[in-house]
Amino acid sequence: MRGLLGAAGFVALLEVAPRLGLVPARYLPPASRIATALGEEVRHGAFWSALLDTLQTWALGLAIAVAGGVAAGMLIGSVPLLRALTASTVEFLRPIPSVALIPLAVLLYGTGRTATLLLVVYASFWQVLVQVLHGVADIDPVARDTARSLHLSRWLRLRALVWPTALPYTVTGIRLATSVALILTITGELIIGTPGLGKQIAVAQSSGAVPAMYALVVVTGLLGVAVNLATRSGERRLLRWHPSQRVAA
Repeated sequence: MRGLLGAAGFVALLEVAPRLGLVPARYLPPASRIATALGEEVRHGAFWSALLDTLQTWALGLAIAVAGGVAAGMLIGSVPLLRALTASTVEFLRPIPSVALIPLAVLLYGTGRTATLLLVVYASFWQVLVQVLHGVADIDPVARDTARSLHLSRWLRLRALVWPTALPYTVTGIRLATSVALILTITGELIIGTPGLGKQIAVAQSSGAVPAMYALVVVTGLLGVAVNLATRSGERRLLRWHPSQRVAA
């Protein structure tokens, strides 16, 4: 309820500020005009097509990043020599902003969906990889030595020891990656021109349809909230056995 009250207060501020002249209504229309523009947008098939394009790009890029991050993290984290050899490379590549790769993506793939996918996968992959590496490194040394003394197979150690320890870290990485993937999806559509909500925002801005532009921005915000709520709900269900979730409950 407090969160809803805060959101209502923010909407009221957006309604009052332009009408009182605190900000130019030409560049920031009242919230009521934005809501009206949003109602008009949802009546058009182009809006739903753009929304579907955004969701498809986001979901595909996130899936590739999660699969690659989990596989690479488990492999690198389980082999100390391999982790030592790749540590400097990971620390070098991870901080590079994905937007810096936009010229390369356009050069390689043009303005198609693949260019935006490259940005999404690159940014999301590191979120998952780093968390999985931390999870694998957090294995209890006593449990690891016990598994070795019992001569458990590598597959059994991976399934019964490594994976349960790394799973909370992995879920955290996925939760971070979902938001990052959505941000890069909208960014790629906005700058590269890949079909989706980002491209619709750019078209509305260039055509002077300011209320429609803000309406689409609101949709991207609502989409981000929905994604975050869904990932947190999935985290609680998947980790209901974990002490952190029991304490939170």
